Order: sequence, then structure tokens, then C-alpha cells
Amino acid sequence: MDTTTNALGRAAAPAGGKWFSPAQPPEEARIRLFLMPHAGGGAASYRGWNRLLPADIGVQALTLPGRQSRRAEPLAMDWEALLDDLHEALLDNLDDRPYAFFGHCIGAMLAYRLAVRLEDGGDPPPSLLGMSGWAPEGFYQGPPDRKNLSMEQVGELLKGLGAFPEELWSDPDMLELVMPPVIADMRAAMQYEDDGAVVECPLVSYAGQSDPLVVEPDAMAAWPERSRRYLGHNEYPGTHFYIGEHTAAVMSDFARRLIRITDDR
Repeated sequence: MDTTTNALGRAAAPAGGKWFSPAQPPEEARIRLFLMPHAGGGAASYRGWNRLLPADIGVQALTLPGRQSRRAEPLAMDWEALLDDLHEALLDNLDDRPYAFFGHCIGAMLAYRLAVRLEDGGDPPPSLLGMSGWAPEGFYQGPPDRKNLSMEQVGELLKGLGAFPEELWSDPDMLELVMPPVIADMRAAMQYEDDGAVVECPLVSYAGQSDPLVVEPDAMAAWPERSRRYLGHNEYPGTHFYIGEHTAAVMSDFARRLIRITDDR
């Protein structure tokens, strides 16, 4: 199998790499953007987002094990092991181009902790972090028995968020296909214990104005203390999945900031 060597002296991921889609961005893209989806999601959650961005930003969307193109793999239910594997996959994928992370909900958790790990390890950090629909304080933590979340508990939560069409809940076959990755991601994420880590890289946050998972009204106000280069917060009408209606506006704001940061390097 053909591989190349990336800027970190590692063998770059071969074409068809399983973590990111596409496995490599277009050569003409001078900036890379890694998109990290909500619980149960994968690269398909970000289908079409590349068309909302300038041609010099190359999009790569994350797919975790156990769903979509990786359905045959075991689901990852251990938070630290998942972060370890994602960290290694990212380092194997990077080249000398600047890159950024944008994550929604659990995707934002992964992006934030990955940035912390990269900076702690002396690896090239992201140029910008986009945190959507999650905050390290004042956000939904799950029920007391969250380490053993059942399909029924997760289902009730998702119904309240309007995450899936109503007909899904009466289709046992579809539930059996859709729910296990959601449950696995939530179980893994609920193992996360916040340590107040601060990143050096710039960070901008986004949220829906009526997100029921924002337990404390000022939850998103935690972000200014988590980045030494905090760029501000943006809210849009809607609930937790506000981003489906406001994708273009969010990406326009994020891309503008990312291009400005990379042009100033």
C-alpha cells in the first residue's frame, strides 16, 4: 500500500483512510478543516459543507468506529482510548498546512480535548477551534447512572431535541441501526471529567439560543477562560440542532476568522 511521509516524519494516511473523509483534502487547499460531528454522527453529518467554504479551505469530516463507513468496527465506549486513537490518526494525517477544528456537541468535546493534548505534546496545534453546542461547564451531564445509559433513556433525550423524524421511533429495525452509535458516544463522553484546561490557540463558540442541553444560562460564558485567544460567542435562533438551519452563517463566520488568522501567520 502506497503511503507518503507527512510533515511530522510519520507515514501519512493512505488514500481511503478510515477516520477522515476525504482521506486527504484537495492539494490546492492551503488550509485544512477537520469537522467533528454530534453523538452517533459521522462524515455524512457534514455532507455538502465544503460547498459553503472558500476553495482554499479543504474539509475533512470525522467518522468514529461503528457507524457509516466504519459500521463493521466495534463501537468505542472508552473516552480516553477514543481520544488516544483519534490523536494518533490525526497526527498520521497532518501535513505542513495549517488546520482547524470545528465540532458540534460531542464533536466539540473531542476537538477541545484533542487541542489540549496536541499542545501538551508539543505537536502542531490547530489554528482555530470552533466550539458548537457544548461547553465544559453548565452543560447537560446525563442522568446519575449515565455510565449505563439505556436505549430508552437516550431515546427520550433525543425525542426532546427533535434529533430524528418521528417515524424512526416506531421502526425497530431503524432504531437498531441508529441508536447504538449514539449510546456509545454518549457513554464515552460522559466519562469526561473537566480539568479547566486552557489552550493557546484561538477559539470561537456557537450555540442555539434555546438549547435545552445548556443547563446553566451562562454555560457558554465558560469559554473565555479556556483560550488565551478567545474570539467571542455567536448565538442563533433554534435549539440544540440549530446548526442545521444556520450552517451557512456559522461557516461564513468561522471561515472568515480562519482565513484572517492564517493570513496573519
